[in-house]
Amino acid sequence: MVRGTEEALKEHPCYSKEAHDKFARMHVPVAPRCNIQCNYCNRKYDCSNESRPGVTSEVLSPEEAVEKIRAVKEKIPYLSVIGIAGPGDPLANEETFRTLELVSREFPDLTLCVSTNGLALPHNAQRLYDLGVRFLTVTMNASDPAVGEMIYGKVQWEGKTYSGKEGAEMLLRNQLAGIEKCVELGMMVKINIVMVPGINDEHIPELVKKVKALGVYIVNILPLIPVEGTKFSGRRAPTPEERKKLMDACELDVRMMRHCRQCRADAIGLLGEDRSSEFMKMGSCQAGCGPSSDRSGPSLVKVDEKGPLRIAVATSGGKIVDSGFGNAPRFDVYEISEDNAEFLRTVVVDTSKNVAGSSHKEHIENIADLLDDCSAIIVKEIGPMPAKLLEKRGKTVRIYSGEVGRSAFGLRGL
Repeated sequence: MVRGTEEALKEHPCYSKEAHDKFARMHVPVAPRCNIQCNYCNRKYDCSNESRPGVTSEVLSPEEAVEKIRAVKEKIPYLSVIGIAGPGDPLANEETFRTLELVSREFPDLTLCVSTNGLALPHNAQRLYDLGVRFLTVTMNASDPAVGEMIYGKVQWEGKTYSGKEGAEMLLRNQLAGIEKCVELGMMVKINIVMVPGINDEHIPELVKKVKALGVYIVNILPLIPVEGTKFSGRRAPTPEERKKLMDACELDVRMMRHCRQCRADAIGLLGEDRSSEFMKMGSCQAGCGPSSDRSGPSLVKVDEKGPLRIAVATSGGKIVDSGFGNAPRFDVYEISEDNAEFLRTVVVDTSKNVAGSSHKEHIENIADLLDDCSAIIVKEIGPMPAKLLEKRGKTVRIYSGEVGRSAFGLRGL
């Protein structure tokens, strides 16, 4: 049975400011594919050191998501919301609907929430409602195609790819129709708007008035995060003062969300206290997707075997272990004897490509191939899939954060 919307609203940290520091949300990253390309978005997979929408340290199957929710509920009893926010667009992934079905069946006390770009919303609004979704966020950056074509690179709809003004018109048409349908069904709709100075900042008040007329509950104006590898990488983010001034003006028309943290697609915990990395090392392994059959997680052992042996260190500059396995720009390889470490070489990794899904698996396998002569890998953090792959190859993984040196290598005589 779906909880009453008004009751659930009081415990939804994104829709209620009073709830944001009392109730936790959990995003389950089950939706890797996306049907549009925004000029500000670069969806990196296994990007555990970045906190922004569109990134995650793993993609879960619907069944794995349910197992992980069980683990998180044990540790966070004040968990109230399960959201699906990517890392792609949830409505472009059938796994979203399977996940909603499984979660609503096992956790009827949890509120279901979905975040989408709205392209496939008209065709899926009723389906979402029937599965128990009562809270929906639509990221909508323009109500004028002339503005939208500057923000969206391409739109893929019904087997065709649209770009420019045509693509922006297609997206806008579906967003408006989908929002209207969801409001009619009785869903609480939140609109996310990415504020891009010089592109849509002056247009946003008009957009806010339009969505207000559709009956949306709340609007969230987000600052652009310039991301490397995107068309907007060279654009500046709005200043806090610029954003506040715009929100103050728009609040005359509709309620503003002012406590957003621009969450990752795998965020867990209170809005101001993301605990996703904690559950990558613990919750995910309890969910059965960890690197070993006993679900103990990556090895945390000292690398102090009688040498010599070769160890690879994930690092960005050579001095500190500061990178995860999948996003390390380089690995420094050392030969270790009982009480000595000798530098051998640097293995440079190409991190310029946007990898997800099958391409992410290939990326991880390529790194493992480059380090095939190493017996152990030292990383700041690692996801279940690469950890499992390395275990199958007989590699020891050590989780460590700090200076590259004797302590990192686990040498004796410290």
